[in-house]
This record gives sequence, C-alpha cells and structure tokens, in this order.
Amino acid sequence: MGIVGASGFLGGALAELAHRRGWRVVGFSRKRREPGGPVDEWREWSDRPDLSRLTVLVNLAGESIAQRWTEGNREKFHASRVGVTNAVVKAMVEADHGPGMLINGSAVGIYGDRGDEELTEAAHPGEGYLADLCVEWEKAAQPLVERGVDVAWLRTGVVLGRGGDAWEQMRKVFSLGLGGKFGSGQQWMPWIHVEDLVGAMLHLAQNRVTGPVNGVAPEPERNGDFTKKLASALSRPAFFHAPGWGLKLGLGDFAGALLASQRALPDALLKSGFRFRYPSLDSALVELC
Repeated sequence: MGIVGASGFLGGALAELAHRRGWRVVGFSRKRREPGGPVDEWREWSDRPDLSRLTVLVNLAGESIAQRWTEGNREKFHASRVGVTNAVVKAMVEADHGPGMLINGSAVGIYGDRGDEELTEAAHPGEGYLADLCVEWEKAAQPLVERGVDVAWLRTGVVLGRGGDAWEQMRKVFSLGLGGKFGSGQQWMPWIHVEDLVGAMLHLAQNRVTGPVNGVAPEPERNGDFTKKLASALSRPAFFHAPGWGLKLGLGDFAGALLASQRALPDALLKSGFRFRYPSLDSALVELC
C-alpha cells in the first residue's frame, strides 16, 4: 500500500493500522526520509514516482480548510487537492506496473448546505465554493476509471482523534469551559472517529469498494447536541454561543462550512459490510475523553 501524505495525521494513522494488519506500507514524500515506525519504505514523490509493487495507492493530500478563505489560501486548497490528484493520476497512467486501485480524498462538503435531507452517496452535489471544489477534486481522478482502475472517493466529515487538528482544537476550547454551539446549532454535523476512518480505508482496499463513499459515522449529530455531549464528556459547561453573524465576521467565508447542515450517512460502507467500532458520538467520546 502506498500513501501520499503518510507523514500527516490521517496518513500516519492509516500506516500504523495497515502495518499491524500485515500490509507493507510505502510512504511518499518530497523530502528524503529514513524508514521507521509503521512505514516500511519511503519513496520520493517526483514527476515520475516509483509506483512499483503497490496494489493500492491512497491519496490523503489536502491543505486544511479551517482557516480564512483568502485568495491565496484558496489557491492552496485547489493545488493540494485537484493539483495533487492530477499528479497522482498522471503517475499512475504512466507507471509500467502501477496500482490497480486509488483511494482518493474528498469531503462531505460536496453536498453543500442541505438542511435535514438524508445524504447517501447517491445525493447530488450541492452549491457553493466548497461543493464546487470537491466536485473538481473528484473529477480529477475520473480518467483512471476510464482506464479500468478501481477508484474510491472517500468523502470525510469531521475526524475525531488524538493529534488531529479538529479534535485538539475542540478539546482545548471545551476543556476551558469556552465551548458552545455555532449559529442555531440545528445544523447536522457529520463526524467519524479516526480509527473507523482508517479502518474504512483498509476495508475499501481489501474489498475493492469503488465509487463515492461517505467517510462518516452512522449517527450524525446536530451541532447543538454535539456541543452538549462533548461538554458533558469533559465535565465542563457549554454556555457560549457563536452567532452566525459573528462567525462570518471573524472567519469570513469559512464560517459557511461551520454553519452548513450535512446529514451524511455511510450507506456504501454499511452495504459493503463495514462494521463501525464507534458508531455513536457517545462511544467515541468515551474513548477520546
């Protein structure tokens, strides 16, 4: 298994689980690295990377969108998603004996703001900057499908795990008693425990599950309920409330991602036989807190 982004939070977690389950893990980096830990071999990511002896390639590259969406940052979001995927596709097409499967990143942001609508993988894309970016991101891998390569697009929600930016920021704020809901708090918030997300990646690889796949837990939470449960798990109050106008004033367009409602459900994972270790937020918080 090859991992683009093996040195990051998700890539490291995937490498560790894959190694434990008997996979030979190859990490790709633009910098020279020495083998160690769960990564059996590091290879340089160049214009023509060595993709030999790999059955599957997992592309987890992507600049965090949890920052102001300035023009410069939007260029980074695009380059790290669409640009890197284009490079991955080019490398796989040109490889003499390349991987037979690509698991490529995507996000539930593709659905836009959809209220209470239940969103399986069959749901159409939504509207807005993030939805448009995700559509372009997924289209970038389409040429591989036309060449007979198995491709899965993993549409992730908020990933909860120690060391991950989302969880560490939430834990810090809520531990100080400064947590609270965003906007009305009625918006659906798709989430997933990191152990389930990387387990899902291996499940896709082992079972050759293709097409769009919602990388979310089967029990999404409304933002207000998520807030209450997290505060309770940390034995802290959650009196604060960030109104929509305040978020937009402080965060700009990124606030829209926090206020959007996406009731995404992992239909493809469940139908393919994947079993979640942490299906409910309560079970995930017991492990994390």
